[in-house]
Amino acid sequence: MYDPGFSITPSSEPMGFVFGESCFGPEVENRRLDDIRAGLRDPACDGPEIVYSIAMDVGKDEHRALLDEMFLLYGAVTYAAGRLGSEPVRSQGHVHAVSPHCGASTPEVYEIWQGRAAIFMQERVAEDPERCFVVNAGPGEVVIVPPGWAHATISADPGTPLTFGAWCDRQYGFEYDALRSRGGIAWHPLLEPNGSLRWEPNPSYQAGELIEKRPETYAGLGLEPGVPIYTQFERTPERFRFVPDPATASEFWKSFVP
Repeated sequence: MYDPGFSITPSSEPMGFVFGESCFGPEVENRRLDDIRAGLRDPACDGPEIVYSIAMDVGKDEHRALLDEMFLLYGAVTYAAGRLGSEPVRSQGHVHAVSPHCGASTPEVYEIWQGRAAIFMQERVAEDPERCFVVNAGPGEVVIVPPGWAHATISADPGTPLTFGAWCDRQYGFEYDALRSRGGIAWHPLLEPNGSLRWEPNPSYQAGELIEKRPETYAGLGLEPGVPIYTQFERTPERFRFVPDPATASEFWKSFVP
């Protein structure tokens, strides 16, 4: 597993995380299959009872006060292995709600630790979803979801549990209803018999193009490839000011490519 820069280890029985000395973390929140059915292509599918476990607000004890002050939060998520019927193990998809302290939807900075991720994102939840991307990433790679975009995180390897960390806004909130009303995201991920992913358009949306790509380096935000995003925060906390305050990177979002 990729070293995230602090002492946290995913566990499978029970699903969750183990925290090392001088680190903090909450009891995990489990997302069960019944919780996410409304966002799946086949809501009646079979799959793991617990699809994924989330630990929101983890890190080193020494950073607690600074994280609170900056409205920054680091979350960690680990997925079950396997599949959800004909679909991969995945989140149901959501849009980040407007954060009370900054008055805007906020971005999210993913870092893959284990497994392979296909992070889907679409500009709008409307008949025309506008630009749609799938960013394929492996351990140590970073993917940013911009403010206001709908997104879902998909495990691209059914044999290896996907695990990742992410910088988020401390006053995060998730909006699900618009996506659920359209039967989920604009493109459904399907698992082929050999375990590879295939993307099928969701007929609730206007047909368009799906762009598959590798992650960017995000040099425009001052990120360093190959350095854990927690370590980058530790060295220069202000580097991630754009997460709780996306207006500080307003020019970057105008021409954003994930």
